[in-house]
Amino acid sequence: MKNKFTHLDEGGNPKMVNVGEKKITHRIAKARAIVEVNDEILAQLNQKDIYTKKGPVFQTAIIAGIMAAKKTGDLIPLCHPIGMDNCDIKIQIKNKNIIIDCTTSVKAKTGIEMEAMTGASIAALTIYDMCKAFSHHIIIKEIKLMEKQGGKKDFKREE
Repeated sequence: MKNKFTHLDEGGNPKMVNVGEKKITHRIAKARAIVEVNDEILAQLNQKDIYTKKGPVFQTAIIAGIMAAKKTGDLIPLCHPIGMDNCDIKIQIKNKNIIIDCTTSVKAKTGIEMEAMTGASIAALTIYDMCKAFSHHIIIKEIKLMEKQGGKKDFKREE
């Protein structure tokens, strides 16, 4: 059987995947976003965070990412709305890169990788928004799934 798009019917029309007959399993996903900043922004680092008139950048990005992950089913049209058991966002700096890791988990009939990727994405956009007053030389370099467990296939990307 050839691989096919799961969100298209035989006529090529969009459809939601029917997960009604699937078994509930424990599912975990980890996504990463990388934001490259310049020296001007890095110079604002103070006690592992950047503080702006809008508040602490990383703490605000973590809250925004968690809020976004919880709303994924409302943001992505064919994504199932699922309740998350957990969403954890960690932010670290390596050289000129701000690395955002979002880990999500749930016991459900469908995966949670879109929630992890949404959380990492919105955290990255929040960092951009809060730091743009210092400089627009900010690049959201990538957003990628790092790992998923549960369901039909597990996946792990080498770092």
